[in-house]
Amino acid sequence: MASAKERVELAKLCGSRNWSKAIRLLDSFLSSSTSTKDLCNRAFCYSQLELHKHVIKDCDRALELDRGLLQAYILKGTALSALDRKEEALLVWEQGHENAVHDTTDLKELVELDELLASAKQNKVVFSEDHAIDSSNGSSSNGKKSTSDTKAISCDEHFADSSSSSTLTTDPESETQNRADDTFEIFVRPSDTTSICNTSNGSVKNNRKVFVTKSISLDIRLSRGIAQVNEGKYDNAISIFDQILRENPTYPEALIGRGTAHAFQRELESAIADFTMAIKSNPSAGEAWKRRGQARAALGESVEAIQDLTKALEFEANSLDILHERGIVNFKFKDYDAAVDDLSACVLRDKKNKSAYTYLGLALAAIGEYKRAEEAHLKSIQLDQNFLEGWGHLAQFYLDLASSEKALNCLQQVLQVDGRFAKAYHLRGLLHHGMGQHRTAIKDLSLGLSIESSNIDCLYLRGSCYHAVGEYGEAVKDYDAVLDLELDSVDKFVLQCLAFYQKEIALYSASKVNGEFCWFDIDRDVDPLFKEYWCKKLHPKYVCERVFRQPPLRESLKKGRLRKQEFAFTKQKTLLLQVADLIGQKIQYSCPGFLPNKRQYRMAGLAAIEIAQKVIKAWRSMRSINKNGKKARKKEKLSILSQNRGGACCTTSSPESSTSYSFSDDKYTSGRFLCWQDIYNIAVKWRQISEPCDPVVWINKLSEEFNSGFGSHTPMLLGQAKVVRYFPYYQRTIDLAKSIMKEAKYANNSEDNIIELSEADKLEKIKQATSCSDLYSIIGEDFWVATTCESTAFEGVAAFAKKRLEGTRITVQKMDKRGFDFAIRTPCTPSRWNDYEAEMAVAWEALCNAYCGESYGSSDLSMLENVKDAILRMTYYWYNFMPLARGSSAVGYTVLLGLFMAANMEVTGNIPSGIQVDWEAILSSSPDTFLEAMKSWLYPSLRISTAWKDYPDVPSTFSTTGSIVAALSSYNT
Repeated sequence: MASAKERVELAKLCGSRNWSKAIRLLDSFLSSSTSTKDLCNRAFCYSQLELHKHVIKDCDRALELDRGLLQAYILKGTALSALDRKEEALLVWEQGHENAVHDTTDLKELVELDELLASAKQNKVVFSEDHAIDSSNGSSSNGKKSTSDTKAISCDEHFADSSSSSTLTTDPESETQNRADDTFEIFVRPSDTTSICNTSNGSVKNNRKVFVTKSISLDIRLSRGIAQVNEGKYDNAISIFDQILRENPTYPEALIGRGTAHAFQRELESAIADFTMAIKSNPSAGEAWKRRGQARAALGESVEAIQDLTKALEFEANSLDILHERGIVNFKFKDYDAAVDDLSACVLRDKKNKSAYTYLGLALAAIGEYKRAEEAHLKSIQLDQNFLEGWGHLAQFYLDLASSEKALNCLQQVLQVDGRFAKAYHLRGLLHHGMGQHRTAIKDLSLGLSIESSNIDCLYLRGSCYHAVGEYGEAVKDYDAVLDLELDSVDKFVLQCLAFYQKEIALYSASKVNGEFCWFDIDRDVDPLFKEYWCKKLHPKYVCERVFRQPPLRESLKKGRLRKQEFAFTKQKTLLLQVADLIGQKIQYSCPGFLPNKRQYRMAGLAAIEIAQKVIKAWRSMRSINKNGKKARKKEKLSILSQNRGGACCTTSSPESSTSYSFSDDKYTSGRFLCWQDIYNIAVKWRQISEPCDPVVWINKLSEEFNSGFGSHTPMLLGQAKVVRYFPYYQRTIDLAKSIMKEAKYANNSEDNIIELSEADKLEKIKQATSCSDLYSIIGEDFWVATTCESTAFEGVAAFAKKRLEGTRITVQKMDKRGFDFAIRTPCTPSRWNDYEAEMAVAWEALCNAYCGESYGSSDLSMLENVKDAILRMTYYWYNFMPLARGSSAVGYTVLLGLFMAANMEVTGNIPSGIQVDWEAILSSSPDTFLEAMKSWLYPSLRISTAWKDYPDVPSTFSTTGSIVAALSSYNT
């Protein structure tokens, strides 16, 4: 409680119009106890300095404590009116008047409300200049409007992100932060210098005159400084604040003003230094804590930023502004749960804060609350149909969920609001790219670049689109442009690294474009070290020093320009493309996050047909050989010299030592050289050419790193973020991990050491666990357990026992204080590779035997049960093997479609909603378990069909690499 002496001091300060110092004294009162009287008094002082939003905040706090405070209604309404929010002002005054007539305690204030209402209804708002300010001795003073012209410093963006464009994703990056009412406001409280007494005559009256003059002079200078910041004239503002600080080096309000100007100039270290000095001068300066928190957030100091904003809340409990700020900072630093708490609290009381709603939507989407997230995003644009960031965030939300039509609609809305919003063109380009419409994507990305020529996201994506459709010259130009940019972001630097690798692959493709597709062989021709660094997105400096580079662009394009005749489709080509599109649609997962991709459909369809054509030739040959009682010869590895030695990131090993899984059609006529890897390699090559920016390569063809293991990483949970594609398998994976630990009674730590779990109490706790957090608390450190994959190729130690191969590793890793990395990781070491290679060989042999026996050529599905099962068994081992750096899922199902086709069975049904075939295999401990899961929906969709036998031969129809690129790109012309 304030003492009587302090109350007298308050009255004197107000009598001398020293509002800023009165505010400081009231700050100290309110730091020890919350009083509605002091809140109204401080609101009144703010009103004299025209800091209207601070008036509103204090009045709201006072009305929370006492809904009958007439003075709070008067002050709040007047502040709203001054902000030109006249309808809101009228509503506030009406609410206050209604309360007053039912419980009149202050007739003077009631009369004042009457007058305000009357004037407001005539659209003539009168600003009250006669608000009483209470003091402990019952005195009052009539305040007149301050001569100060102090304004709220405002900007269109949070200064922490003022130099960056909006990046609309749930993976947090720098974002444009439009605030409520389209501005983000910084309030600086003007203060006064210490009273300067005129000692020449000791006149108190003269002393007071000097005091008031100094106060007014200082207020004017502070007002000018603030106005300069408002107008973006930061150097001028700093000069004004410097002058004030030369006279008073620790003057907090000037320090906050100068710090704010520094912050907008991206001089964040200087800004933090000023805010820190302001805090030392006045630890109760909540504005300084808040500004420092924002500046620290911009520097990536997340913990310190949150601490400062939390401290600011101590001075303004439940401040909507600070809750809003802290919520956004929490979102940026991936503390999504805290962001949801802050932003939910904000919109609960400020239902018109469109910025808070859209960031609440982003945070909710990150934690998997998709319905609530959509509602929050929609609310933000309902509040303002022209809210660009709101539309953009909603479009990103739909894009992440793979709701393509809704995403397109949002982006059209954005561009209707502002046709020069570059981010919208990037997002629409990204959407078209994800749907396989690369030429359409190029148009959007080019529009985006016409607005922001150095937009690295647009440049890289457009380069990859040119690359995919065979316009290699344009692709290289864009990749070079990416490499030439100067960047200050780690995320953007990764794109530069990738641009280096993609340029090399583009030039390699250009050199192969007019040759036969069998000579397009990234796995054989491209140096293993290059591929390893490409897959891992590592800095290319080491690669540049050790690997042959591609020849210059003009040399590659002399023979590598895509010829026009490749796009001239014959009747045979057209037929193949039509049936391929229908077949390829069967690879689509009906799950959130998986966009329908026409290019990938066509790729899968053509690959499946080619696989069927090659496999049936092999089976005919086997059938003929077996029928004649001859033994099938073992596969001979072909030593085909690469046509790309000495360039194209080529391997430095001698040609004689190289081996290849490539083939020529004359060898395939007999079928004697076909092995399981040849079959899958058909699909691999099609997948490589269909989306060249995906590093789809065989892991055993990487560098010596393969000897120590190359692991794939598929997360379900990253911190608090639920990965939209894979989180649906979270609980099933948790349950499997628990089962493995209970059976094995141990887990492995990050150093691969054993963690014993044999104690009964631990096993019981594991049984009761429901989350990876629960499991981590039991184990006490990062850990992993391995799934098992029951072998068919190897016998177990005990009689009738099956050997168990290591499947994938279920891993739990703690991520700072924000959750866990919960994922499956598949390590591919040489020993594991050998095991699965043998397993795949046995599975392929079993399939060949099943079809080439009595079932050969059968048109009776019941006669083909063993063949069906054999196809699924091989698919099961493929998915547990995961032998590709990327693309194993699409390749696996493409081969499945081709094998069923070769056995005269057509898959007519789609993969059921919510089912991901690769995950079904990975989480099944035996092929029989996987078969049971697949049979229920796959087998009923099979029907006998030999129509594919009349299709033109794929390698003959599309013989060159260029013809295949044209085929995959034709529907975009």
